[in-house]
Amino acid sequence: MTTTDAVVVGADLGTSGLKLAALDDAGLVVAESEAAYDVDRPRPGWAQTAVEVWLRALDDARTALVHRLGGRPVAALGLSGQMHGAVLVDAAGAALAPALLWPDQRATAELQRWRELPAGDRAALANPLAAGMTGPLLAWLAAHEPGLVARAATVLLPKDAVRAALVPGADPAVTDRSDASATLLWDVPRERWSAAATAAAGVDAGLLPAVRPGHEVVGTTGLLGGDTPVVVGGADTPLALLAAGTGRGVQVNLGSGAQLLRPRVAPAPAADPVVHCFADAEDGWYAMAALQNAGTAWSWVGGVLGLDWAGLAGSLAASPLGAGGVSFAPFLTGERGGVAGPGARGSWTGLSAGTTRADLARAALEGVVCAVAAGLDLLGPGDDELVVLTGGGARDPGVQQLLADVLGRPVQHVQVRSASAAGAAVLAARGVGLDLVPQRVGDPVVEPREQAAAAVVRERWAART
Repeated sequence: MTTTDAVVVGADLGTSGLKLAALDDAGLVVAESEAAYDVDRPRPGWAQTAVEVWLRALDDARTALVHRLGGRPVAALGLSGQMHGAVLVDAAGAALAPALLWPDQRATAELQRWRELPAGDRAALANPLAAGMTGPLLAWLAAHEPGLVARAATVLLPKDAVRAALVPGADPAVTDRSDASATLLWDVPRERWSAAATAAAGVDAGLLPAVRPGHEVVGTTGLLGGDTPVVVGGADTPLALLAAGTGRGVQVNLGSGAQLLRPRVAPAPAADPVVHCFADAEDGWYAMAALQNAGTAWSWVGGVLGLDWAGLAGSLAASPLGAGGVSFAPFLTGERGGVAGPGARGSWTGLSAGTTRADLARAALEGVVCAVAAGLDLLGPGDDELVVLTGGGARDPGVQQLLADVLGRPVQHVQVRSASAAGAAVLAARGVGLDLVPQRVGDPVVEPREQAAAAVVRERWAART
């Protein structure tokens, strides 16, 4: 950036909260704010949020951020958002109904339409099938809410619906390639909407938005004072990857869930893939194996055992590697396939009269790490050696050592504050011709130590049933 006083702001629209981060010209996060909200679950398996809820959270977070900035000008705004989902809007960009979100399972039956696609058309989507992706959700809406679909001018991804509300007068029917590629409506090799998948969704192709570069300015907003340029933005995972600067190797983001990412892959048709192939925030692609149950499983275990995070992590010193023969399956809410299926559930196995609370806690830590290792196996061999760790779940040195041991590779935790929001700020800066590199702090590299014992833990975990 060239103006030392100005900042750029990134907004990250998460599933349960919205975060704003302002970065200065040195890439330092100088102010942050956030606001939480609940996911509406009106029926079992449904997950939705009214766009108005997001906008209220944005306004609350904005008020706090502007106060903390103390009058510093904002050069540009970028948006990051949870992936998948579907928001039907009118020609002005106003939402016609609540946004359907990625955890939503109402379209499970509609996935059969994708299974019945001609082999070439199915392979061109190059992604596993998931009910919470935009295409299947659109198919459900077309079947169950045809009047609503008929009134809609376009379908947007979550961050696009928020952006449309911020820039009145601009064309709302816009998304970016990182979000488009995660809809089950995108032809990956050809980089365009799939006519066959759109037909499977039962909607007209005109309902799909135009795909623009993430750094393209689409209009201005008065949200942060003055007329602030707003760029298209991108999906949260590739923007976190952009902010972390891990353009090569493999990255493990360990938070509520876990995302296992290999950047710079070559997109290709895949008939029945076990990992995702998504567009990144620039002009490349990344492979991803995802786990829904990581930090959420640890939180559940901590609640059951009466342990806070320090107590849970402390079990690594109180119980030896292998947890006294106990294994833990972390799949409390099922999985998306690959490592485990939707019907998988959590369990402790190998219990004995001598099992201690520390064993149960350590087994939970080992179980998630073993699932991460299984996910990395799905990504296949690569020329990378170091595993870059991001996310709050990997901050503890004991967890870092456990990961190094079980993965059998050196690991390094890289800290980037508000990574997805920082990635959105990078796009915003590019949109107005500024250069921004978020500040990153790398912890010491942790080498594997107990590889033989860790291999036994992995084998027992894989054979736990």
